[in-house]
Amino acid sequence: MAGRSGRTVRDLRRANRGAVLQRLYFDGPLSRFELGPVTGLSSGSVSNVVADLVGDGLVEEAGSVDSDGGRPRTLLRVTPDSGHMIGVDVGETRVRVELFDLTLTELARAERPLEPQRYEVDVIVDHIHAGIAEVLAAAGLAPERLLGVGIGVPGIVEHTSDRGAVVHGQTIGWDAVELEFLLRNGSPLPDGVPCFIDNGARTLGQAEMWFGAGRGARNALVVLFGSGVGACLVSPEAEYGRAVEWGHLTVRVRGRRCRCGALGCLEAYAGAESLLARWREEGGRVPRGADEETALTAMLAAAYPPAADTDTAADPVALAVLEETAEYLGAGLSDLINLFQPERILMGGWAGLQLGARFLPAVRKHALSYALRHPAENVTIELGSLGPDAVTVGAAILPLADFFARGGRRPDPDPQSPPPAWHTALQERTPR
Repeated sequence: MAGRSGRTVRDLRRANRGAVLQRLYFDGPLSRFELGPVTGLSSGSVSNVVADLVGDGLVEEAGSVDSDGGRPRTLLRVTPDSGHMIGVDVGETRVRVELFDLTLTELARAERPLEPQRYEVDVIVDHIHAGIAEVLAAAGLAPERLLGVGIGVPGIVEHTSDRGAVVHGQTIGWDAVELEFLLRNGSPLPDGVPCFIDNGARTLGQAEMWFGAGRGARNALVVLFGSGVGACLVSPEAEYGRAVEWGHLTVRVRGRRCRCGALGCLEAYAGAESLLARWREEGGRVPRGADEETALTAMLAAAYPPAADTDTAADPVALAVLEETAEYLGAGLSDLINLFQPERILMGGWAGLQLGARFLPAVRKHALSYALRHPAENVTIELGSLGPDAVTVGAAILPLADFFARGGRRPDPDPQSPPPAWHTALQERTPR
C-alpha cells in the first residue's frame, strides 16, 4: 500500500535498513542508542531494523561500552563476510581484478598486462572472465555469493535498456562496444549477479570521496592521470560523481595530434603516453621494451637524479618536458576551477601518484596562476590517498552502493517481471 508520498511500507523498510546499515558501515561500531540520532529513526524503529539486519547476518555485535549509570551498551558493526564484491580496472596498461569482502578488505587479486596499443575487445573480455574466475577460486568463494561486479573502463559509458552498458572509447578504438552483453556471454557469473560498468575516472572519484582524501567535501574534482587524463566531478547535484572528458579539452589550437584524432587536446601534452613520446622525440633515452610505468620511472630518475649521486647531472630534456607537462596540467586544472569552483581537487592514477609530491607543487602553482582569483583562493589541490588500486576499489563500490540502496538485500529479480531487452537478445544471439 502506498502513502500520500507514493512510498510503500516496503520502500520505508528498505530505506530504514539502508540508513542503519550505512551508518554502521561508515561510522561503526555504534550502539542502538547512538543509531537513533544519526539516522533520524525512533528507538523502536532502530531496534526493529537492527533485529532484522542481525537476523540476515549483515550486522553483528562488537563488544560493549559503559553508559551513564545504566547497563553497558552493546556495540554493533557490519559483518565483513556477509557480502562480497569484485572490482575490475580496465586500465591502459593492465586489467586488474580484485575480490573484496563487505568492508572492502581485499581477499584476492589477479592482473593481466596489456600490450601497448592493444585493446581488442575480445582480449579484454577474456581477461575479465579469467580474472573473475581466478579470484573466486583463490578465495574459495561461490559466484552466487557475490553482490555484484563493478568495472571501470576508459571512455564514455552509455546505459541502454536494450543493449546494456555500451562503451564509446575513442582513444582505444572502441566504437559503441556492447561490453555488458559481451561480458555476460560465457561469463563465470550466474544471471542473478549484476554487473555495473562505468568510466574509470568516476570509479576513482567514488573511492576517494567515500574512503580517501575527498571525504567531507561537497564539491570536488578527482583527476585520473595515467596513460591519458580524465576527471570526475562531484557536487550536490552529482553526489555519486559524473565523469568528464577533461583530457579532450583543447589547450592548443592546431597543436599535437591526440590519440582521439583531434588536434591540441590536453591529453596530447599531459598524459603519460604523450609525455614519454615527447621525451623520446627530443632524444630522451627511453628504456627499450619498457612498459609505460617503467619508462616514466626512468624519466623521473633522469630529470631528478638522487642528491647523493653527485656524478650524474639532470637530463635537461626530461626536466624540460616534465616542467612543460606540469604547466599544461595546471592550465587544464584552471579551466576546471573556473568552470566548477570546487573546494578540493585530488590527483590520482598511476602516473599522478608516481610523479607524486615532486610534480604536484608545480602543477598547483600553474593552476592557481591561470585560474580566476576568487575560485583559486578557495580550492586545495592534493594527491589522492588510496594508491594505485583506487579504481578497483571504486568499481567495487558500484555494487556496494546498489546493495545499500536495496536496504542490504541481494538482487532478487521478480520472476513475474520480464528480463531486460539486452538479456533476451543475449539468449537469442548465443549459439546453442
